[in-house]
Amino acid sequence: MNIKILAKTDVFIKARVIKGYSQRELAKHSGLSHAYISLLERSIKSVGPSTAKKLCDLLEKDLEELFLIEM
Repeated sequence: MNIKILAKTDVFIKARVIKGYSQRELAKHSGLSHAYISLLERSIKSVGPSTAKKLCDLLEKDLEELFLIEM
């Protein structure tokens, strides 16, 4: 399973900005590195299910709103 941020829209970035998080702040709250958040936002890296859930909870969005799940 491969879970990536939806590339066609900037929903993830918009959700982060609306919550008032910089990439560094989101990284701090999620336990991820700033570099990893940057790679996620550019759809270069995928994310595991538990990390995707954690990010969705922090950004108060449903999984389907932020991520594309490929089987």
